[in-house]
Amino acid sequence: MMKIVFCLKRHPDMTRAEFQDYWRNRHAPLVMARAKLLGIVRYVQSHTVDDVVFARASAARGGCPPYDGVAELWYSDEPPEGTLEEQRQASRDLLEDERCFIDVPNSPLFIVREKEIIA
Repeated sequence: MMKIVFCLKRHPDMTRAEFQDYWRNRHAPLVMARAKLLGIVRYVQSHTVDDVVFARASAARGGCPPYDGVAELWYSDEPPEGTLEEQRQASRDLLEDERCFIDVPNSPLFIVREKEIIA
């Protein structure tokens, strides 16, 4: 099963709270409504939190600033429902909405196959 991992930076004019609210309450329903057309079988949002201990651990690694969240979408190996045009429109709808709350150019997306180590 293929999975997309999307490391999200919020749109520059949004607070983290505004970003997370939009993502959870406006974007998630759009994804759910289009899931069958796109072959999405699982969708998980991981929202970052402010925590002093984890902030120190992150800073000690000297990496880039933290993301505002991570989206994970699992895709079925079976063909999705609907016509090709319906599938393309569903993808366009989601991308258009993503531009409302995500800093798309600074939010990398990649496709993975999971290798489960501890279950």
